[in-house]
Amino acid sequence: MKKSLLLLSMFALLGQLSYAQSAKSRLLADWERGKKFMTEYLAAMPDDGYGFQPTPEIRTYAQQMMHIADANFAFASAASGKASPYQGSAEKSADHSKATVTKTVMQSIDFTIEALKGVPDADFEKKVKVFGQELTVESVFAKSFEHVCHHRGQTTIYLRLKGIKPPAEGLF
Repeated sequence: MKKSLLLLSMFALLGQLSYAQSAKSRLLADWERGKKFMTEYLAAMPDDGYGFQPTPEIRTYAQQMMHIADANFAFASAASGKASPYQGSAEKSADHSKATVTKTVMQSIDFTIEALKGVPDADFEKKVKVFGQELTVESVFAKSFEHVCHHRGQTTIYLRLKGIKPPAEGLF
């Protein structure tokens, strides 16, 4: 009977590790795909469109992208325990040129991918605090990806209003 319980415990642990590995692999694949898609969105808007603001109440194109970068740095830092390489608020920075925005957003995605790669599989179910919420490490990386998709999706309208066809959906 004791051997059976021990074997069941071992299988349960292996199942959890296997799940963490597959979850990590899925998240990494999503982030790599999302990186390519974000590169296309950043390239699609011409330099002079980065200051475009459809209405006074909403962010400019650059501010939307820098907001994404700020959140990426914060989510990945909370999930991994690694200090963000970016200090301050990208969204509130003075330089919202296409070159600076592109560099900052891509740096935030690279930081996220490297942070995700560095998290031990066993830590995926560990709880961390982010934006006042207690979530698992896995959930933090997933929420971060969801946040990117939400705001990148908003910028589709910015591109359309400027007469630009947005990049084709990169779902797979």
